[in-house]
Amino acid sequence: MLRPSIDNNQGEEKTAKIDKESVIAKRRWPIPGGFGVTTWRAPLLAAVAIGLALAVSAVPILIAGKNPLLAYWAMLRGAIGSADSIAFALNKSTPYILAGVGVAMCFRARVINIGSEGQIAVGGVTASWIALNFSEFPSVIVIAAALIAGAIAGAAWSAIAAVMRLKRGVHEVLCTLMLNFIGLLVVSEVLRGPMGEPGAGFPQSPLFAESSWLPNLFPGIDMHAGIIFAVAAVVICHVFLWHTPFGFRLRLLGGSPSAAAYSGVSFGRSVFEVMLIAGGLAGIAGAIEVLGVHYRLIEGFSQGFGFNAVAIALLAGLNPLAVLPAGLFFAFLEAGALAMQREIGVPSSLVFVIQGLTMIFVLCAIGIGAKERSV
Repeated sequence: MLRPSIDNNQGEEKTAKIDKESVIAKRRWPIPGGFGVTTWRAPLLAAVAIGLALAVSAVPILIAGKNPLLAYWAMLRGAIGSADSIAFALNKSTPYILAGVGVAMCFRARVINIGSEGQIAVGGVTASWIALNFSEFPSVIVIAAALIAGAIAGAAWSAIAAVMRLKRGVHEVLCTLMLNFIGLLVVSEVLRGPMGEPGAGFPQSPLFAESSWLPNLFPGIDMHAGIIFAVAAVVICHVFLWHTPFGFRLRLLGGSPSAAAYSGVSFGRSVFEVMLIAGGLAGIAGAIEVLGVHYRLIEGFSQGFGFNAVAIALLAGLNPLAVLPAGLFFAFLEAGALAMQREIGVPSSLVFVIQGLTMIFVLCAIGIGAKERSV
């Protein structure tokens, strides 16, 4: 006769456990490996990591006989010293932000998507095909169709990895990594075939008609409208993550897979949906890059964007809103690198050292925090 009350008590305990784990998942920014960073600490950790990276990077500058303060000042001037420099940095940040926010959404659900580079590549190919074959249509229609086509191509490319993960059990790290190389080969193949410019000395497509170019935000400044799409993606993903049932499922799946399974969250559905979102955003990034920067498809246009997007997502603590400043940080560093090399003589490759050290310090801080909580 006591059995029903025992079952009720067990059910209440399980419900309480799920509620507790849900609260923890909401307060933390989970990242692969099962540890997280509390919301208020994440921006502080990022700022400290950047400061330490700049301090450590000053050592090789001193060894080379240069003044680190002058080098960093030249980098800052090169990044924000003129409207053209700012425009270049904002254009550079657009694919970082779009791909980074998609990666952050995936990592929230413990889906390790590192395939943004291939998704950007196929998005650029598809958008280029639209631009080359439908240039007679009005500009608004061509650009909209190219962006939508890029999003569909990127989502379809990520769906391949999702299906392999769910149907064949192949881990998404392996799937997305290998698809990166295939995506780059697709770009190379189409440029040496139907989409290549005859007689060109470099693998590239013909120049798009001006009706296919992404418009600039301000006259006389080469800053395209892609940054608007990036900011919109950040805001929309933030709302989806924190204010929709879909976002709650992702956070619950990333915070506690056992609680997610008990509460009826479908792992397969969640993985497929979040991969489609990430792939679509990366595909838009590829479309924007060819329509707004190069005005043609060129070989290797997507190399580096996808892997930097992973670093940006981690630097942002997997918070969609924080992806925006993290992406701008990477872009402005790269924008100021050439000025630092030109004025001070410090190689521009130092920027990659700063980026790498920043990520090392961020991950070390997160690891130390996880160890303290486990103790």
